[in-house]
Amino acid sequence: MTSGDNPPRGASSGGSRRNALGSFVGAIVDWYDFLLYGITAALVFNSQFFPAISPAAGTLASFATFGVGFLFRPLGGVVFGHFGDRLGRKRMLVITVALMGLSTALIGLLPTYDSIGWYAPLALVILRAIQGFAVGGEWGGAALMACESAPAGRKAFYSSGVQVGYGVGLVMATGIVSLLNRFLDNHAFLSWGWRLPFLFSVLIVGVALWIRTTMDESPEFLKSVDRKRDRSEGLPVLTAMRRHPGGFLLIIALRMVEMFTMYIVTAFALSYSTANLGLSRDLFLNIALLVGALSCLTIPSFAALADRFGQKPVYLTGALIGVVAALPFFLALEARSVVGIVLFSVLLANIAHDMAVAVQQPLFTAFFGTEYRYSGAGVGYQVASVVCGGFTPFIATALLGIDGSWHWVAAYLAGGCLISAVVASRMTMGDKDRPEPAAGEGSPVAMAPTAP
Repeated sequence: MTSGDNPPRGASSGGSRRNALGSFVGAIVDWYDFLLYGITAALVFNSQFFPAISPAAGTLASFATFGVGFLFRPLGGVVFGHFGDRLGRKRMLVITVALMGLSTALIGLLPTYDSIGWYAPLALVILRAIQGFAVGGEWGGAALMACESAPAGRKAFYSSGVQVGYGVGLVMATGIVSLLNRFLDNHAFLSWGWRLPFLFSVLIVGVALWIRTTMDESPEFLKSVDRKRDRSEGLPVLTAMRRHPGGFLLIIALRMVEMFTMYIVTAFALSYSTANLGLSRDLFLNIALLVGALSCLTIPSFAALADRFGQKPVYLTGALIGVVAALPFFLALEARSVVGIVLFSVLLANIAHDMAVAVQQPLFTAFFGTEYRYSGAGVGYQVASVVCGGFTPFIATALLGIDGSWHWVAAYLAGGCLISAVVASRMTMGDKDRPEPAAGEGSPVAMAPTAP
């Protein structure tokens, strides 16, 4: 083992790998559950929970409930971030995965509108809010457990499992729905088949809970407890806002390329292509499978490149590819070109998106000091999910309604990627040869000045 591969003080190499695995497996559960809702919202919920309104309005309503989960993510970030900074990362990660699994299983048991009327969509919204609350505490804790335990110079690679978990969850959720869609007729799928993937969550939650209970606590957190600075400076989230206010704005801007590319390809395009272009829903379900499978290779590969050559060139390349690929993606859709649709879906979701997310964990967590990092990075990440993520399919559908043209949606996608690229170009990111920030201090990666 070279000096650059040494784990941080207080962590063994086995502990580093175990914490990285725990973050990865838990992320699979949370994203499987969270993304499964998005897939079924486009295929099922508009007719099973909102049948009393027009098909177009039902689609908008189902995407709105999809967005509700994102509204509650910042609250989860605040609550789990607070206790994660006070009590430890490990405890919160056990709670988040259990809460997510329970709410997902209950969605699979919900009666539909035909059975209990408007209580059905109300209960759906409540459970979706709980999902959002749980996943709101997930990313911050998982990213910190992996980053704070990783060997020096390997933070991007070791924490990439947090984002690879998204890809695996997407493959699992889409794969199960695709299998059911293939082997069940439309009536069976809509009446009971869609419930099975939600109930399956119980099994994978059990595995994730077992793995997470065996993790070690973050060594950086244990050192911060000895300093007890978090107790002397008040609420961790307020401390993060006071010391590093620019970090929150930067996270929002830098996540645009990630959120716009993924949710337009996997959620909006599925609904748009089936309702407006007459394309088979199997096409985008298979594309989602391909995107998720490829991400298991592309994300860790891009993370390794970031550890070797620096975060900025990797991130900036991805954002610019998102700008360039936006218009051709929609042209391919309109032409109903399967080859073109697949090609530009991969460019958007596996190149633009994956290059951005490969560096997010070490980049965003370095904006904040250890004693308030769970709160700062977690809340910032989840606020960005609301501002530029959860309502992306809803906004894209609304833009389509302006004059029925896809041009507005293409401009929306390209514009978000461009904002991310411009912000990244003006930053000094945590390149491989940059020294680590001092304990308790944020990294000077942000272009915005921080408070003393």
